[in-house]
Amino acid sequence: LQRMLSLAVEVDKSPTCSSRKIADDIFPFILNIPLRSQREALLNTMESQLLRCRLLELLFQHSCDVPTTSSMSLDKVLYFLSHSSVLPQFQDETATWQRWDEMLQYLSLLLLSYHGVKLAFPLAEHLRTSVSDRMKLIAEKAKPRLQDSDDISQLDIQLKMNEFISRMQKTLGEPFPPQIQEKLFMLQ
Repeated sequence: LQRMLSLAVEVDKSPTCSSRKIADDIFPFILNIPLRSQREALLNTMESQLLRCRLLELLFQHSCDVPTTSSMSLDKVLYFLSHSSVLPQFQDETATWQRWDEMLQYLSLLLLSYHGVKLAFPLAEHLRTSVSDRMKLIAEKAKPRLQDSDDISQLDIQLKMNEFISRMQKTLGEPFPPQIQEKLFMLQ
C-alpha cells in the first residue's frame, strides 16, 4: 500500500497536487483507525514524505479551533503548537497524557516530514516537482526556495514552546511523565 501511494504521488505532473488529493481521500479513514499503534504504523511507514506531511497537516488542521489557510511552513507548525487542541479522541480509551504524547509524536513527525520535503538531501529538495523536472533541477544544483514563513527565530520557538507547556501543565499538572518530557525536548 505504501509503495502504491508513493507511486500515485509521483506519477502526477504536480506531486503537491496529487498528494493533496490522496490525503483528502485518506484522511477520513485515518480518523476511524481505532488504535494509536495502527495510526502510527501507517504514518511511520509512509514512503512519501510529501503525503505524510499533508496527512499530518490535515490532522492538526482538524484539531485546531480556528484552522489556518496558510501554506505548510515552519510558521504553520508553530501555529499548530499554539492552536491545536489535543488530537481528537479516537475510538480507543486512552489517558489524557497519552493523547498529549501522541500529539507531540505527530508534531515531531510533521517537522521531520516537512524537513524531508523542503530541506533534506538533494532528491528530496524537489519533492514538490515532477520526476521529469526534478532531474533537471538536481543537475543544475538548484536549491529549494524557502518561504518567508520558514524564517522563524529561536525566540519565536521558545515563546510558542512555553505557551504549549503551560497549556499542558493546566491539563496534566506536574511533573510530566518521562515520555512527555522526552518528546518535548525532541520537539524543541
